[in-house]
Amino acid sequence: MTRRNQGEGDRESARRYNEAAQDLARTDQDQAKRAREARPDPEAERKGRDRAREVDPNVHRDYSKPER
Repeated sequence: MTRRNQGEGDRESARRYNEAAQDLARTDQDQAKRAREARPDPEAERKGRDRAREVDPNVHRDYSKPER
């Protein structure tokens, strides 16, 4: 196969792009399906919240009020 410049409206590149876009859409749909089927894990959520808050048992912080 000889490679030639197809110019604007390159059909070969458009075909490759469309195939890649369809593959990406399929994987996104698969990930969304797995996310919907996943069960919540309360222990993991608690650990995540604790780490996000940077809980220090020696320092009392009132997290109900935003900092200025």
